[in-house]
This record gives sequence, C-alpha cells and structure tokens, in this order.
Amino acid sequence: MHASDVDDRLSHSELVATSFLLIVAGYETTVNLIGNGVLALLRNPAQLAALRADPTGLPTAVEEFLRFESPLNTATTRITTEPVRVGDVEIPAGQLVLVALLGANHDWRQFDAPDRLDVTRATNPHLAFGHGIHHCLGAPLARLEGEIAIGRLLARFGHISLDDNIILRYRGSVLMRGLTALPIRLGEFR
Repeated sequence: MHASDVDDRLSHSELVATSFLLIVAGYETTVNLIGNGVLALLRNPAQLAALRADPTGLPTAVEEFLRFESPLNTATTRITTEPVRVGDVEIPAGQLVLVALLGANHDWRQFDAPDRLDVTRATNPHLAFGHGIHHCLGAPLARLEGEIAIGRLLARFGHISLDDNIILRYRGSVLMRGLTALPIRLGEFR
C-alpha cells in the first residue's frame, strides 16, 4: 500500500489498477499457460510421450507452450512516441499499435516449423512475456508455476485425455488466449 518510504500512499484508482494488474498478469496468464499447455500436449500425443519419457525437459516444454499457444493474444495497448518503421510501413508518432504476440510467436522467419509443437525446441525467442522494458516481471514465477503444475499432472496420472463430449471454447477476449474450461479425463498408471 506504500508507494514510497515517505508515507506516500497509492490513491484509490492506483490501488484498483494495481490489483487488476496483479489478477490479470499474475493469475489469468498463468492459468492460460497451464490450460493451453495441457491442451497442446493432448492434441500432440507424440510430444506428450516425449515429455513423459524425459520430465527434465519440462523447462524447455514450458517455453514451447508459451510460444505455441501463448496465454496472451496481444500485448497491452501501445502508442508510438516517435515514427516506427516495420518492414515497408512507417507508423507515425502518436498512433495506437496492437502487437499480435501469438502471431509473432508463429513467424516462420524466427522459428523452424512454427505451427508444430516441439517440446524439445532448443532455440525459442518467443514474445509471450513481452520484450525490453515491457518484459513481464513475473516471468520466472509463471515459468515455475507452469513447470510444477504440468509436471505434477503428468507424474500423477498415467492417462490424460480430452472429454470428447465437450466442445472447447476460448474466452471472448482480444488480450487473453484461454479456454473457458478444459474438460479432461484422468486415469491411474497401469
């Protein structure tokens, strides 16, 4: 609640904005990372088998989940402060820019076979956590939470499959990329 060491407190609006940021950035994105990662594995059984065969590859797999099915469709709103050249286009200063993180993470100029999940992908310069001064402060915690959640799920259940009776639906959001629910069936190791 203290904004500095000299009793300068956050205003009500600043407190609400900070709380909103913590919920969205600290919860929603991690939930989407875990859900999207599990869905990607279930849709790619060979990759699921590879990760089960070598669970030490979880950190690399989490990076691939972040790239392949980023928890965010787009970055938060950006306004150019000076003219910016992107390819053959110059965006003037003062313009709204919407950065498509999910699209950038599937750029064939940056990634070999970008539309293929590869839990062993060694080079993975994804933008799921933003870049530069906009890089996510919580990135190490989100990575750890993803590793723990997915790792424990795979270690605990020998059989994991999608519930075929449910149609998967994504939330209606320009910013977030996450399912409304991920119905799965779980079974013990045999």
